[in-house]
Amino acid sequence: MKDIENIELTYLKIEDYKELKAAMIDSYTTMPDSFWKESQIASLIDRFPDGQVVIKINDQIAGCALSLIVDYKSFDDHHTYKEITGNYTFSTHTDDGDVLYGIDVFIKPQYRGLRLGRRLYDYRKELCERLNLRGVAFGGRIPNYHKYSDTLSPKDYIAKVRRKEIHDPVLNFQVSNDFHPSKVLKNYLEGDEASNDYAVLLEWDNIYYEKKSKKASVIKKVVRLGLIQWQMRPYKDLEELMTQAEFFVDAVSGYRSDFALFPEFFNAPLMAKNNHLTEAEAIRELAKETEEIVKQFSQLSISYNINIITGSMPEMQEGKLYNVGYLCRRDGSVERYEKLHVTPDEARVWGLQKGHELKSFDTDCGKIGILICYDSEFPELSRILADEGMDILFVPFLTDTQNGYSRVRNCSQARAIENECYVAIAGSVGNLPKVQNMDIQYAQSMVFTPCDFAFPANGIKAEATPNSEMILIADVDIDLLRQLHQFGSVRNLKDRRRDLYDVRKL
Repeated sequence: MKDIENIELTYLKIEDYKELKAAMIDSYTTMPDSFWKESQIASLIDRFPDGQVVIKINDQIAGCALSLIVDYKSFDDHHTYKEITGNYTFSTHTDDGDVLYGIDVFIKPQYRGLRLGRRLYDYRKELCERLNLRGVAFGGRIPNYHKYSDTLSPKDYIAKVRRKEIHDPVLNFQVSNDFHPSKVLKNYLEGDEASNDYAVLLEWDNIYYEKKSKKASVIKKVVRLGLIQWQMRPYKDLEELMTQAEFFVDAVSGYRSDFALFPEFFNAPLMAKNNHLTEAEAIRELAKETEEIVKQFSQLSISYNINIITGSMPEMQEGKLYNVGYLCRRDGSVERYEKLHVTPDEARVWGLQKGHELKSFDTDCGKIGILICYDSEFPELSRILADEGMDILFVPFLTDTQNGYSRVRNCSQARAIENECYVAIAGSVGNLPKVQNMDIQYAQSMVFTPCDFAFPANGIKAEATPNSEMILIADVDIDLLRQLHQFGSVRNLKDRRRDLYDVRKL
Protein backbone atom coordinates (compact mmCIF):
# COMPACT_ATOMS: atom_id res chain seq x y z
CA MET A 1 0.00 0.00 0.00
CA LYS A 2 1.36 3.39 -0.94
CA ASP A 3 1.81 6.07 1.68
CA ILE A 4 -1.40 7.61 3.01
CA GLU A 5 -1.35 11.38 2.68
CA ASN A 6 -4.95 12.05 3.73
CA ILE A 7 -8.15 10.29 4.75
CA GLU A 8 -11.44 12.07 4.17
CA LEU A 9 -15.03 11.15 5.01
CA THR A 10 -17.29 12.94 2.56
CA TYR A 11 -20.72 12.77 0.95
CA LEU A 12 -21.12 10.56 -2.09
CA LYS A 13 -21.72 12.42 -5.36
CA ILE A 14 -23.07 11.00 -8.59
CA GLU A 15 -19.82 12.09 -10.26
CA ASP A 16 -18.12 9.42 -8.13
CA TYR A 17 -20.12 6.59 -9.68
CA LYS A 18 -17.53 5.20 -12.10
CA GLU A 19 -14.95 4.94 -9.32
CA LEU A 20 -17.60 3.66 -6.89
CA LYS A 21 -18.55 0.85 -9.27
CA ALA A 22 -14.93 -0.27 -9.55
CA ALA A 23 -14.62 -0.23 -5.76
CA MET A 24 -17.81 -2.33 -5.37
CA ILE A 25 -16.53 -4.92 -7.86
CA ASP A 26 -13.25 -5.15 -5.94
CA SER A 27 -15.08 -5.53 -2.62
CA TYR A 28 -17.88 -7.98 -3.52
CA THR A 29 -15.59 -10.96 -4.17
CA THR A 30 -18.23 -13.56 -3.26
CA MET A 31 -21.03 -11.71 -5.09
CA PRO A 32 -19.26 -9.98 -8.02
CA ASP A 33 -22.42 -9.04 -9.91
CA SER A 34 -24.12 -7.34 -6.96
CA PHE A 35 -23.21 -3.73 -7.53
CA TRP A 36 -25.55 -0.78 -7.66
CA LYS A 37 -26.50 0.81 -10.97
CA GLU A 38 -25.88 4.48 -11.56
CA SER A 39 -29.63 5.24 -11.60
CA GLN A 40 -30.01 3.61 -8.18
CA ILE A 41 -27.16 5.62 -6.66
CA ALA A 42 -28.64 8.79 -8.17
CA SER A 43 -32.01 7.95 -6.57
CA LEU A 44 -30.37 7.36 -3.18
CA ILE A 45 -28.48 10.65 -3.27
CA ASP A 46 -31.62 12.50 -4.33
CA ARG A 47 -33.76 10.99 -1.57
CA PHE A 48 -31.31 11.11 1.32
CA PRO A 49 -27.97 12.80 0.55
CA ASP A 50 -26.81 12.80 4.20
CA GLY A 51 -27.09 9.02 4.35
CA GLN A 52 -24.64 8.29 1.53
CA VAL A 53 -20.96 8.73 2.41
CA VAL A 54 -17.59 7.54 1.17
CA ILE A 55 -14.12 7.40 2.68
CA LYS A 56 -11.38 8.59 0.36
CA ILE A 57 -7.69 7.88 0.81
CA ASN A 58 -5.42 10.11 -1.25
CA ASP A 59 -8.61 11.27 -3.02
CA GLN A 60 -9.52 7.72 -4.08
CA ILE A 61 -12.60 5.87 -2.82
CA ALA A 62 -11.61 3.31 -0.19
CA GLY A 63 -15.01 2.54 1.28
CA CYS A 64 -18.68 3.47 1.25
CA ALA A 65 -21.82 3.38 3.41
CA LEU A 66 -25.37 3.72 2.06
CA SER A 67 -28.44 4.24 4.25
CA LEU A 68 -32.17 4.94 4.33
CA ILE A 69 -34.58 6.24 6.95
CA VAL A 70 -37.50 3.86 7.35
CA ASP A 71 -40.68 3.67 9.40
CA TYR A 72 -39.60 0.49 11.14
CA LYS A 73 -43.00 -0.60 12.39
CA SER A 74 -44.15 -0.83 8.76
CA PHE A 75 -41.97 -3.89 8.23
CA ASP A 76 -42.31 -7.42 9.51
CA ASP A 77 -39.66 -8.58 11.96
CA HIS A 78 -38.55 -11.10 9.34
CA HIS A 79 -38.29 -8.70 6.42
CA THR A 80 -35.98 -9.23 3.46
CA TYR A 81 -33.44 -6.93 1.88
CA LYS A 82 -35.71 -6.61 -1.13
CA GLU A 83 -38.62 -5.47 1.06
CA ILE A 84 -36.61 -2.98 3.09
CA THR A 85 -35.26 -1.31 -0.07
CA GLY A 86 -38.64 -1.25 -1.86
CA ASN A 87 -37.48 -3.76 -4.47
CA TYR A 88 -34.21 -1.80 -4.78
CA THR A 89 -36.05 1.46 -5.65
CA PHE A 90 -35.58 2.98 -2.14
CA SER A 91 -39.22 4.02 -2.11
CA THR A 92 -39.26 2.91 1.53
CA HIS A 93 -37.21 5.94 2.56
CA THR A 94 -39.17 8.51 4.55
CA ASP A 95 -37.98 11.57 6.41
CA ASP A 96 -40.67 10.84 9.01
CA GLY A 97 -39.22 7.40 9.82
CA ASP A 98 -37.65 6.39 13.12
CA VAL A 99 -34.74 4.09 12.18
CA LEU A 100 -31.62 4.61 10.10
CA TYR A 101 -31.34 1.43 8.04
CA GLY A 102 -27.97 0.51 6.58
CA ILE A 103 -28.32 -1.00 3.12
CA ASP A 104 -24.65 -1.31 2.21
CA VAL A 105 -21.17 -0.82 3.60
CA PHE A 106 -17.86 -1.96 2.18
CA ILE A 107 -14.13 -1.32 2.34
CA LYS A 108 -11.84 -2.12 -0.60
CA PRO A 109 -9.63 -5.14 0.23
CA GLN A 110 -6.34 -3.24 0.09
CA TYR A 111 -7.58 -0.77 2.73
CA ARG A 112 -8.93 -3.25 5.27
CA GLY A 113 -7.28 -3.25 8.67
CA LEU A 114 -7.21 0.55 8.91
CA ARG A 115 -10.45 0.74 10.95
CA LEU A 116 -12.16 2.60 8.12
CA GLY A 117 -15.34 0.60 8.69
CA ARG A 118 -15.50 1.97 12.22
CA ARG A 119 -15.42 5.50 10.85
CA LEU A 120 -18.38 4.74 8.61
CA TYR A 121 -20.37 3.19 11.45
CA ASP A 122 -19.49 6.06 13.77
CA TYR A 123 -20.84 8.44 11.14
CA ARG A 124 -24.09 6.48 10.98
CA LYS A 125 -24.44 6.66 14.78
CA GLU A 126 -23.76 10.40 14.82
CA LEU A 127 -26.27 10.92 12.01
CA CYS A 128 -28.84 8.87 13.89
CA GLU A 129 -28.35 11.04 16.99
CA ARG A 130 -28.43 14.27 14.99
CA LEU A 131 -31.71 13.31 13.31
CA ASN A 132 -33.19 12.05 16.62
CA LEU A 133 -33.87 8.57 15.28
CA ARG A 134 -34.54 5.58 17.50
CA GLY A 135 -31.54 3.60 16.31
CA VAL A 136 -29.58 2.02 13.48
CA ALA A 137 -30.43 -1.38 11.99
CA PHE A 138 -29.29 -3.58 9.11
CA GLY A 139 -29.12 -7.18 8.03
CA GLY A 140 -25.60 -8.44 8.59
CA ARG A 141 -24.18 -11.24 6.48
CA ILE A 142 -22.54 -14.26 8.16
CA PRO A 143 -20.16 -15.27 5.35
CA ASN A 144 -18.48 -18.11 7.22
CA TYR A 145 -21.72 -19.85 8.15
CA HIS A 146 -21.68 -22.16 5.12
CA LYS A 147 -18.67 -23.93 6.68
CA TYR A 148 -20.73 -24.89 9.75
CA SER A 149 -24.29 -25.13 8.45
CA ASP A 150 -24.25 -28.96 8.50
CA THR A 151 -23.67 -29.08 12.25
CA LEU A 152 -24.84 -25.73 13.66
CA SER A 153 -28.10 -23.81 13.51
CA PRO A 154 -27.73 -20.06 12.84
CA LYS A 155 -28.53 -19.42 16.51
CA ASP A 156 -25.77 -21.77 17.67
CA TYR A 157 -23.36 -20.30 15.13
CA ILE A 158 -23.98 -16.77 16.40
CA ALA A 159 -23.53 -17.91 20.00
CA LYS A 160 -20.16 -19.48 19.18
CA VAL A 161 -19.05 -16.35 17.33
CA ARG A 162 -19.91 -14.22 20.34
CA ARG A 163 -17.97 -16.59 22.60
CA LYS A 164 -14.97 -16.27 20.23
CA GLU A 165 -15.08 -19.98 19.42
CA ILE A 166 -15.66 -19.23 15.72
CA HIS A 167 -14.30 -16.30 13.76
CA ASP A 168 -16.74 -14.50 11.50
CA PRO A 169 -15.16 -11.30 10.15
CA VAL A 170 -18.44 -9.49 9.50
CA LEU A 171 -20.36 -10.43 12.65
CA ASN A 172 -17.32 -9.98 14.90
CA PHE A 173 -16.85 -6.48 13.51
CA GLN A 174 -20.49 -5.51 14.06
CA VAL A 175 -20.56 -6.74 17.65
CA SER A 176 -17.29 -4.94 18.43
CA ASN A 177 -18.95 -1.74 17.21
CA ASP A 178 -21.78 -2.00 19.76
CA PHE A 179 -24.39 -3.59 17.49
CA HIS A 180 -26.40 -6.38 19.09
CA PRO A 181 -27.94 -9.31 17.19
CA SER A 182 -31.71 -9.31 17.61
CA LYS A 183 -33.02 -11.82 15.05
CA VAL A 184 -31.97 -14.40 12.48
CA LEU A 185 -33.38 -13.57 9.04
CA LYS A 186 -33.97 -16.42 6.58
CA ASN A 187 -33.70 -15.71 2.82
CA TYR A 188 -32.67 -12.13 3.56
CA LEU A 189 -30.31 -11.45 0.66
CA GLU A 190 -30.74 -13.20 -2.66
CA GLY A 191 -27.63 -15.02 -3.85
CA ASP A 192 -25.73 -14.86 -0.54
CA GLU A 193 -24.58 -18.47 -0.65
CA ALA A 194 -21.67 -17.89 1.74
CA SER A 195 -24.20 -17.03 4.45
CA ASN A 196 -26.39 -19.97 3.43
CA ASP A 197 -29.20 -17.48 2.75
CA TYR A 198 -29.18 -16.29 6.38
CA ALA A 199 -28.48 -12.87 7.85
CA VAL A 200 -28.49 -11.45 11.35
CA LEU A 201 -30.60 -8.40 12.13
CA LEU A 202 -28.21 -6.11 14.00
CA GLU A 203 -29.35 -3.06 15.92
CA TRP A 204 -27.82 -0.10 17.73
CA ASP A 205 -29.99 1.93 20.09
CA ASN A 206 -29.73 5.70 20.22
CA ILE A 207 -29.60 6.42 23.94
CA TYR A 208 -30.37 10.10 23.25
CA TYR A 209 -33.56 9.42 21.30
CA GLU A 210 -36.52 11.50 22.39
CA LYS A 211 -39.94 10.48 21.25
CA LYS A 212 -41.68 13.40 19.62
CA SER A 213 -44.12 15.00 22.02
CA LYS A 214 -47.22 17.03 21.28
CA LYS A 215 -46.74 18.94 24.52
CA ALA A 216 -44.70 22.12 24.69
CA SER A 217 -42.35 20.65 27.29
CA VAL A 218 -38.81 19.35 27.36
CA ILE A 219 -37.15 16.89 29.75
CA LYS A 220 -34.01 18.59 31.04
CA LYS A 221 -30.72 16.76 30.50
CA VAL A 222 -28.47 18.82 32.78
CA VAL A 223 -30.21 19.01 36.15
CA ARG A 224 -29.21 21.36 38.95
CA LEU A 225 -29.65 20.05 42.47
CA GLY A 226 -30.01 22.27 45.54
CA LEU A 227 -29.36 20.46 48.84
CA ILE A 228 -30.28 22.16 52.12
CA GLN A 229 -28.04 21.24 55.04
CA TRP A 230 -30.49 22.38 57.68
CA GLN A 231 -29.44 23.80 61.07
CA MET A 232 -31.57 22.56 63.93
CA ARG A 233 -32.50 25.58 66.06
CA PRO A 234 -35.47 26.65 68.16
CA TYR A 235 -38.46 28.16 66.31
CA LYS A 236 -41.29 29.79 68.16
CA ASP A 237 -43.93 28.60 65.69
CA LEU A 238 -44.64 27.18 62.23
CA GLU A 239 -44.53 30.60 60.58
CA GLU A 240 -40.96 31.19 61.75
CA LEU A 241 -39.88 27.72 60.62
CA MET A 242 -41.40 28.19 57.15
CA THR A 243 -39.79 31.60 56.86
CA GLN A 244 -36.44 29.86 57.23
CA ALA A 245 -37.51 27.16 54.76
CA GLU A 246 -38.51 29.82 52.23
CA PHE A 247 -35.14 31.50 52.66
CA PHE A 248 -33.44 28.30 51.49
CA VAL A 249 -35.92 27.73 48.65
CA ASP A 250 -35.30 31.31 47.54
CA ALA A 251 -31.53 30.77 47.71
CA VAL A 252 -31.34 27.57 45.67
CA SER A 253 -33.95 28.91 43.24
CA GLY A 254 -31.78 31.99 42.78
CA TYR A 255 -29.10 29.65 41.46
CA ARG A 256 -31.70 28.22 39.06
CA SER A 257 -31.82 24.84 40.77
CA ASP A 258 -34.35 22.31 39.53
CA PHE A 259 -34.72 20.57 42.90
CA ALA A 260 -34.59 21.64 46.54
CA LEU A 261 -33.97 18.74 48.94
CA PHE A 262 -34.77 19.15 52.63
CA PRO A 263 -33.67 16.67 55.33
CA GLU A 264 -35.67 14.10 57.27
CA PHE A 265 -37.68 15.57 60.17
CA PHE A 266 -36.38 19.09 59.50
CA ASN A 267 -39.45 20.39 61.38
CA ALA A 268 -38.56 18.58 64.62
CA PRO A 269 -37.77 21.87 66.46
CA LEU A 270 -41.52 22.52 66.64
CA MET A 271 -41.79 19.68 69.17
CA ALA A 272 -40.12 21.91 71.79
CA LYS A 273 -43.46 23.44 72.82
CA ASN A 274 -44.67 19.93 73.67
CA ASN A 275 -41.55 18.77 75.47
CA HIS A 276 -43.62 18.29 78.62
CA LEU A 277 -45.35 15.40 76.86
CA THR A 278 -43.91 11.98 76.20
CA GLU A 279 -41.85 11.56 73.02
CA ALA A 280 -44.68 9.59 71.39
CA GLU A 281 -47.26 12.25 72.27
CA ALA A 282 -45.03 15.15 71.17
CA ILE A 283 -44.41 13.74 67.71
CA ARG A 284 -48.12 13.12 67.23
CA GLU A 285 -48.74 16.77 68.03
CA LEU A 286 -46.10 17.64 65.44
CA ALA A 287 -47.96 15.52 62.87
CA LYS A 288 -50.86 17.99 63.08
CA GLU A 289 -48.64 20.57 61.29
CA THR A 290 -47.82 18.37 58.29
CA GLU A 291 -50.81 19.22 56.11
CA GLU A 292 -50.15 22.96 56.39
CA ILE A 293 -46.40 22.53 55.75
CA VAL A 294 -47.09 20.57 52.56
CA LYS A 295 -49.58 23.21 51.43
CA GLN A 296 -47.01 25.98 51.93
CA PHE A 297 -44.24 23.99 50.24
CA SER A 298 -46.46 23.45 47.20
CA GLN A 299 -47.08 27.19 46.99
CA LEU A 300 -43.32 27.81 47.24
CA SER A 301 -42.59 25.30 44.48
CA ILE A 302 -44.88 27.19 42.13
CA SER A 303 -43.83 30.71 43.05
CA TYR A 304 -40.09 29.89 42.96
CA ASN A 305 -40.35 27.56 39.93
CA ILE A 306 -38.59 24.66 41.61
CA ASN A 307 -39.38 21.05 42.50
CA ILE A 308 -39.27 20.66 46.28
CA ILE A 309 -38.61 17.40 48.08
CA THR A 310 -39.89 18.14 51.55
CA GLY A 311 -37.57 15.78 53.43
CA SER A 312 -39.91 14.00 55.81
CA MET A 313 -42.49 14.71 58.49
CA PRO A 314 -44.66 12.67 60.85
CA GLU A 315 -48.17 12.00 59.61
CA MET A 316 -51.17 10.22 61.10
CA GLN A 317 -53.12 7.89 58.83
CA GLU A 318 -56.06 5.91 60.24
CA GLY A 319 -54.73 6.32 63.76
CA LYS A 320 -51.20 5.16 62.91
CA LEU A 321 -48.03 7.25 62.80
CA TYR A 322 -45.91 7.24 59.63
CA ASN A 323 -42.77 9.02 58.45
CA VAL A 324 -43.64 10.58 55.08
CA GLY A 325 -42.56 13.25 52.65
CA TYR A 326 -43.95 14.99 49.63
CA LEU A 327 -42.70 15.82 46.16
CA CYS A 328 -44.07 19.26 45.36
CA ARG A 329 -43.60 19.83 41.63
CA ARG A 330 -43.35 23.28 40.16
CA ASP A 331 -46.46 22.60 38.06
CA GLY A 332 -48.50 22.42 41.28
CA SER A 333 -48.89 18.64 41.49
CA VAL A 334 -48.01 16.88 44.76
CA GLU A 335 -47.14 13.24 45.45
CA ARG A 336 -46.47 11.37 48.67
CA TYR A 337 -43.69 8.94 49.60
CA GLU A 338 -43.16 6.89 52.78
CA LYS A 339 -40.34 5.56 54.90
CA LEU A 340 -40.60 1.81 54.44
CA HIS A 341 -38.12 0.66 57.09
CA VAL A 342 -38.19 2.24 60.54
CA THR A 343 -35.24 1.99 62.89
CA PRO A 344 -35.59 0.15 66.22
CA ASP A 345 -35.36 3.50 68.03
CA GLU A 346 -38.16 5.06 65.92
CA ALA A 347 -40.40 2.11 66.61
CA ARG A 348 -39.59 1.95 70.33
CA VAL A 349 -39.70 5.66 71.21
CA TRP A 350 -42.29 7.03 68.79
CA GLY A 351 -44.25 4.01 67.66
CA LEU A 352 -43.57 4.75 63.99
CA GLN A 353 -45.13 2.31 61.53
CA LYS A 354 -43.55 0.96 58.34
CA GLY A 355 -44.73 2.46 55.06
CA HIS A 356 -46.32 0.33 52.36
CA GLU A 357 -45.62 1.77 48.91
CA LEU A 358 -42.42 2.15 46.88
CA LYS A 359 -42.63 4.15 43.65
CA SER A 360 -40.63 6.31 41.31
CA PHE A 361 -41.77 9.76 40.18
CA ASP A 362 -41.85 11.43 36.78
CA THR A 363 -40.64 15.03 36.75
CA ASP A 364 -39.65 17.63 34.17
CA CYS A 365 -36.07 16.50 34.85
CA GLY A 366 -36.65 12.79 34.27
CA LYS A 367 -37.57 9.98 36.62
CA ILE A 368 -36.48 10.19 40.25
CA GLY A 369 -36.67 8.07 43.38
CA ILE A 370 -36.83 9.13 47.03
CA LEU A 371 -35.77 6.95 49.97
CA ILE A 372 -35.89 8.29 53.52
CA CYS A 373 -32.68 7.71 55.52
CA TYR A 374 -32.69 4.06 56.71
CA ASP A 375 -34.32 2.92 53.44
CA SER A 376 -31.10 3.77 51.61
CA GLU A 377 -29.44 0.89 53.48
CA PHE A 378 -31.63 -1.70 51.73
CA PRO A 379 -30.29 -2.16 48.17
CA GLU A 380 -33.40 -3.91 46.87
CA LEU A 381 -35.43 -0.69 47.02
CA SER A 382 -33.17 1.39 44.82
CA ARG A 383 -32.68 -1.53 42.43
CA ILE A 384 -36.43 -1.66 41.84
CA LEU A 385 -36.47 2.10 41.25
CA ALA A 386 -33.54 1.76 38.82
CA ASP A 387 -35.48 -0.89 36.91
CA GLU A 388 -38.29 1.66 36.61
CA GLY A 389 -35.89 4.11 34.96
CA MET A 390 -34.74 6.25 37.89
CA ASP A 391 -31.90 8.65 37.08
CA ILE A 392 -31.59 10.52 40.41
CA LEU A 393 -32.15 9.10 43.88
CA PHE A 394 -32.81 11.58 46.70
CA VAL A 395 -32.11 10.57 50.30
CA PRO A 396 -33.28 12.96 53.02
CA PHE A 397 -31.78 11.76 56.31
CA LEU A 398 -31.39 12.50 60.00
CA THR A 399 -28.47 11.00 61.95
CA ASP A 400 -27.23 11.90 65.39
CA THR A 401 -23.73 10.35 65.31
CA GLN A 402 -21.00 9.85 62.76
CA ASN A 403 -21.67 6.11 62.94
CA GLY A 404 -25.22 6.59 61.72
CA TYR A 405 -24.15 9.13 59.14
CA SER A 406 -21.49 6.76 57.78
CA ARG A 407 -24.10 4.08 57.22
CA VAL A 408 -26.27 6.42 55.17
CA ARG A 409 -23.33 7.94 53.33
CA ASN A 410 -21.60 4.69 52.38
CA CYS A 411 -24.80 2.90 51.43
CA SER A 412 -25.92 5.84 49.31
CA GLN A 413 -22.64 5.86 47.42
CA ALA A 414 -23.02 2.14 46.81
CA ARG A 415 -26.51 2.78 45.43
CA ALA A 416 -25.03 5.24 42.89
CA ILE A 417 -22.49 2.69 41.67
CA GLU A 418 -24.68 -0.39 41.53
CA ASN A 419 -27.66 1.39 39.95
CA GLU A 420 -25.69 3.69 37.61
CA CYS A 421 -27.52 6.76 38.88
CA TYR A 422 -26.92 9.97 40.79
CA VAL A 423 -27.66 10.01 44.52
CA ALA A 424 -28.20 13.22 46.53
CA ILE A 425 -28.28 13.08 50.34
CA ALA A 426 -29.19 15.95 52.67
CA GLY A 427 -29.24 15.99 56.47
CA SER A 428 -29.56 18.26 59.48
CA VAL A 429 -26.75 19.57 61.69
CA GLY A 430 -26.31 21.09 65.14
CA ASN A 431 -27.88 20.64 68.55
CA LEU A 432 -31.51 20.97 69.51
CA PRO A 433 -32.20 21.68 73.20
CA LYS A 434 -35.57 21.03 74.78
CA VAL A 435 -36.63 18.36 72.27
CA GLN A 436 -36.43 14.84 73.58
CA ASN A 437 -34.77 12.22 71.36
CA MET A 438 -33.44 14.98 69.03
CA ASP A 439 -30.49 16.30 71.03
CA ILE A 440 -27.63 16.17 68.51
CA GLN A 441 -27.32 15.87 64.74
CA TYR A 442 -24.42 15.07 62.42
CA ALA A 443 -24.47 15.42 58.64
CA GLN A 444 -22.50 16.10 55.50
CA SER A 445 -24.73 16.51 52.48
CA MET A 446 -23.32 15.10 49.24
CA VAL A 447 -24.00 14.22 45.61
CA PHE A 448 -22.67 10.84 44.47
CA THR A 449 -22.06 9.59 40.94
CA PRO A 450 -21.16 6.27 39.37
CA CYS A 451 -17.42 5.55 39.16
CA ASP A 452 -16.36 5.60 35.50
CA PHE A 453 -14.36 7.82 33.17
CA ALA A 454 -17.10 10.42 32.59
CA PHE A 455 -17.53 10.96 36.35
CA PRO A 456 -15.30 11.98 39.26
CA ALA A 457 -12.80 9.22 40.01
CA ASN A 458 -13.96 9.00 43.64
CA GLY A 459 -17.65 9.07 42.74
CA ILE A 460 -18.30 12.34 44.57
CA LYS A 461 -19.72 15.20 42.51
CA ALA A 462 -20.06 17.68 45.38
CA GLU A 463 -19.91 17.71 49.18
CA ALA A 464 -20.88 20.18 51.87
CA THR A 465 -18.79 21.16 54.86
CA PRO A 466 -19.55 18.66 57.64
CA ASN A 467 -21.85 19.87 60.42
CA SER A 468 -22.29 23.41 59.10
CA GLU A 469 -25.49 25.04 57.94
CA MET A 470 -25.23 25.67 54.18
CA ILE A 471 -26.63 24.87 50.77
CA LEU A 472 -24.91 22.65 48.21
CA ILE A 473 -25.47 23.23 44.48
CA ALA A 474 -24.44 20.64 41.89
CA ASP A 475 -25.21 19.93 38.23
CA VAL A 476 -25.71 16.36 37.05
CA ASP A 477 -25.78 15.34 33.38
CA ILE A 478 -28.41 12.69 32.60
CA ASP A 479 -26.88 11.94 29.17
CA LEU A 480 -23.72 10.72 30.91
CA LEU A 481 -25.84 8.03 32.55
CA ARG A 482 -27.17 6.96 29.14
CA GLN A 483 -23.60 6.61 27.89
CA LEU A 484 -22.64 4.64 30.99
CA HIS A 485 -25.55 2.21 30.60
CA GLN A 486 -24.43 1.46 27.04
CA PHE A 487 -20.66 1.84 27.02
CA GLY A 488 -19.44 1.78 30.64
CA SER A 489 -16.26 -0.01 31.67
CA VAL A 490 -18.60 -2.22 33.67
CA ARG A 491 -22.39 -2.31 33.34
CA ASN A 492 -23.96 -3.13 36.67
CA LEU A 493 -27.52 -2.87 35.38
CA LYS A 494 -27.00 -4.89 32.20
CA ASP A 495 -24.74 -7.58 33.59
CA ARG A 496 -26.99 -8.80 36.39
CA ARG A 497 -27.55 -12.55 36.38
CA ARG A 498 -31.31 -12.48 35.96
CA ASP A 499 -31.12 -16.21 35.26
CA LEU A 500 -30.00 -16.69 38.89
CA TYR A 501 -31.82 -13.95 40.81
CA ASP A 502 -34.24 -11.09 40.42
CA VAL A 503 -35.65 -8.25 42.52
CA ARG A 504 -39.24 -7.15 42.06
CA LYS A 505 -42.21 -5.69 43.89
CA LEU A 506 -44.73 -8.05 45.38
